[in-house]
Amino acid sequence: MMESILIIEDNQDVSRMLSEFLTESGYQPEAAFSGTDGLIKLREKSYDLVLLDLMLPYKSGDQVLRELRGFSDIPVIVISAKDMVGTKIDLLKLGADDYITKPFDLGEVEARVLSNLRRQSSSKVKEQTLQYRDLILSKDAKSVLLEGQDLELTAKEYAILQLLMEHPKKVYTKANLYETVWEDEYLGDDNAVKTHISNLRNKLKKASPLEQYIETVWGIGYRMYKE
Repeated sequence: MMESILIIEDNQDVSRMLSEFLTESGYQPEAAFSGTDGLIKLREKSYDLVLLDLMLPYKSGDQVLRELRGFSDIPVIVISAKDMVGTKIDLLKLGADDYITKPFDLGEVEARVLSNLRRQSSSKVKEQTLQYRDLILSKDAKSVLLEGQDLELTAKEYAILQLLMEHPKKVYTKANLYETVWEDEYLGDDNAVKTHISNLRNKLKKASPLEQYIETVWGIGYRMYKE
C-alpha cells in the first residue's frame, strides 16, 4: 500500500513539483494550499507524513504544527525559506520531525521523506500494545484487558476501540469510523456506529463501573475520554 503524504504549500508551482516527484517516487500525495485547509484535511483523513510550508495564508505553518500536535503524532517535515538556527530549534520544539530549507534538492526531499517514514514504521512495530489508563489492547493477540478482565468484543467493537486508542486525542466523526471500520462509503445512516459505540461502552462500564473511556464530542463524534 502506498504511503500518503499531505503537502501543505500555498505556492502552486512548488506544490505541483513536489506532487509529481512524490508520485514518481511511489507515494500518494495530496495538496492543501492554506493552513486552514491543511488542518481540515488532517482532521478528516489519516496520512503517513506531512510536508509543511511555514508562510501560509490564514494559518501559518507553526500554528498548523501547534494545533496538529494536539491530536496527531504524524511525522512533519517543515519546508521553509527561513534558514535560521533559532527557527529550526523552535519548530523542533513545537513538534516538527525534520526541516528542509528552500531552495531544496528533490533528492534530499526524497531521502528525508524515506527516513521519517522508516522511523515511524519502526516505531509502529514496537507499539503492538496500546494502553489507556487501565485499559490494555494487544494488537497481536487481538485481546482487550480492563482491570485484569478479558473483554469479549466483536470484531467491529475491537476495531473501533483500537482506532480510538491509537489516536486518543483525535475526535473521529461517525463517517470516519464507519469508512475505516466497515471499509465502505458512509451514506449518512449512523445507526451502525451508534449501536457499536453503545455496546462497547456497556462492556467497558460492566468491567469498570466508575470510569468513563469513550467520550461523545457533541456535533462532531467520539474520542477517548479527555481527563
